[in-house]
Amino acid sequence: MASSRNGTPTLTLKPGTSWSDAWQRCLAVAPEAFRDDRVLNLWDARWQADGRPLPATSPVDGGPIAGPPRLAADTAHRAVHASLDQHRSWRHISLPERRARVTATLDALCEHRELLSLLLVHEIGKPWRLAQADVDRAIDGVRWYVDGIEDMLDGRSPLDGPVSNIASWNYPMSVLVHAMLVQALAGNAVIAKTPTDGGLSCLTLACALAAREGIPVTLVSGSGSDLSEALVRAPEIGCVSFVGGRDTGARIATAVADLGKRHILEQEGLNAWGIWNYSDWDALGAVIPKLFDYGKQRCTAYPRFVVQRALFDDFLAAYLPAVRSIRLGHPLAVEHPDDPLPALDFGPLINAAKAKELTDQVAEAVDRGAVPLHRGSLADGHFLPGQDTGAYVAPVTLLNPPPSSPLHHAEPFGPVDTIVLVDTEAELLAAMNASNGALVASLSTDDRETYERLSPQIRAFKVGRGKPRSRGDREELFGGFGASWRGAFVGGELLVKAVTVGEPGERLPGNFPDYQLNA
Repeated sequence: MASSRNGTPTLTLKPGTSWSDAWQRCLAVAPEAFRDDRVLNLWDARWQADGRPLPATSPVDGGPIAGPPRLAADTAHRAVHASLDQHRSWRHISLPERRARVTATLDALCEHRELLSLLLVHEIGKPWRLAQADVDRAIDGVRWYVDGIEDMLDGRSPLDGPVSNIASWNYPMSVLVHAMLVQALAGNAVIAKTPTDGGLSCLTLACALAAREGIPVTLVSGSGSDLSEALVRAPEIGCVSFVGGRDTGARIATAVADLGKRHILEQEGLNAWGIWNYSDWDALGAVIPKLFDYGKQRCTAYPRFVVQRALFDDFLAAYLPAVRSIRLGHPLAVEHPDDPLPALDFGPLINAAKAKELTDQVAEAVDRGAVPLHRGSLADGHFLPGQDTGAYVAPVTLLNPPPSSPLHHAEPFGPVDTIVLVDTEAELLAAMNASNGALVASLSTDDRETYERLSPQIRAFKVGRGKPRSRGDREELFGGFGASWRGAFVGGELLVKAVTVGEPGERLPGNFPDYQLNA
């Protein structure tokens, strides 16, 4: 084992985990979808070498990886029309046959679990543990639907057209592929746009395995401005499913409202953790590192703590040692070739541009009065010698970000915590509801009566008592309040309801302009 000059062990890339290794495996497993120098688009039930491939780099080390083959708008319209033809055939395939094909797809995904996970590491920077979890949640979650789909579809029928999926890059398998396979199981053809920032090869491999089993999948790449007319507004589309930011979500919401189109629009919110009349600091300290999983690049991350001023010293005594224990670095770097891959809390952000944007926001917030309570250092990270670390950001904690800062009211989507101090319950609730709706929230308080009184006033779809809430799996429902969600809720049987048709006049659970129905 070599050592650096200061005695720290010198790390090396674990053998067999390079991008070249992963790419060669893709060529061997799915030669129909991968060419020597590019991936293909999938539409009209064929892999097509169309579109203009763009260069791309891995956030892990800045090295080149396969880039998206971006389609022009007219080709996207042809792909959507072809998907409608697939939909009209697929909706009449018997449920036992659909179940058999989806089950075969899941078996194939399970067979290639390690390769799918490795692609996630390279393309979006997930540590190995979290990459495997993303793949496993997709497979296990869809199996739950396969086992119970008959009751969920009782009295229901597929939509009139395919489901169009536009999702963010952070959960290609457990959110996007999971949703696509359930939508297909329910009798719909499915279309997906590859996320602009990452996940292309992982999604391509997953769709190749599904297409082999006869699942009517369309996978295309392109810019939102070029493809939105086809993927959102085209009359062939039966439902639009979107996961992403509020600006893009608002534009899609306007389009689908004008067209009266079925929609599922999951948007960001500032998920907050409140501390009020609380004393179990060991429990809080134990959960803090877990909240930094994947660098808080997820829709259910907790980037805001709202703390009772009288408890601030106790809070810091629990928080600071926990945040200092967080490990970040290159997800595939090891000391010895036969070592297991490192157990990191997170790796890079999605790209160097996002890392710079977040670093600039932190600097600007401090210039305007925020107090830096903790600043981690990349010098303590787990990196290869001389590697590009442009996409990495060490944990940062700021007290009282100024109202003019984006960190005051918006989700940072990175390893930055902000803390707001409050003196009254009214201030606590106002600070926790700063973003006009969130997906999750938590409140730590010793008194159950206080929790039961305050939690209904927190504008989040799920509120935990002293523990984090997640998107959920299997039967657990999921949605959002306020600006964090528009359209039908999902999770459990609601995901199936959202992409099928029931009795005339049915009101789906969801957050709509004229009503909100939770279940």
